[in-house]
Amino acid sequence: MCADYTPSRKEQIEGHFGVRSHQLDLPPEAWPGYMTPILRGSHEAPDELEIAPAMFGMVPHWADLKLARQTYNARTETVASKPSFRNAWKRKQFCIIPAANFFEPNYETGKPVRWRIERADGGPVSIAGIWEYRPADQLLSFSMLTINADGHPLMQRFHKPDDEKRMVMILDPDQYQGWLDGSLVSEEDVYRQYPADLLVAQPDPMQSRTRAKVPEPVTPVGQGGLF
Repeated sequence: MCADYTPSRKEQIEGHFGVRSHQLDLPPEAWPGYMTPILRGSHEAPDELEIAPAMFGMVPHWADLKLARQTYNARTETVASKPSFRNAWKRKQFCIIPAANFFEPNYETGKPVRWRIERADGGPVSIAGIWEYRPADQLLSFSMLTINADGHPLMQRFHKPDDEKRMVMILDPDQYQGWLDGSLVSEEDVYRQYPADLLVAQPDPMQSRTRAKVPEPVTPVGQGGLF
């Protein structure tokens, strides 16, 4: 399960996705409750991508903002039925989370050591997600989708030994449009484990001041937020 990642920067988003990006005030790393960019289909032109600032951790209209600390990941096996996610799933509110890398804990030494995982080619990790919108405070929020990672040569090395192995769902460029418009939702191939040889990982222990306290309350996007 991913609770910490580095959002892709402006140049990477524009170069890889072909989307004109504003100069966003991005945090060095994103934790649940932080505002970071997502990509989704444009309202004016559904075949085109638009970038939007959103809270990491889905917050439906009926929930408190603190729920973001529990809804940053959504299991593909249950996303359609869980109360926090089912409305977004039913409405096909799909998105891509552009990440330079993401972090997971490795327990091979007997203690948790944070590792950084990224694409071997240096490109963005395009994580599949779902988004929700709260009209009352104009807050856009999202959750990353995760799949089972049992047997994955790389991702099975992370999390506690007795925990189920999970990994974020990573998309290839030829899957972007199909994921965003919902046409790939029933296709088994989109939920495959991402090939281990296309990823690299290395220890990246967290520094004492790396993780700032999640801001509380978070300012909604439409009312002078981070972007």
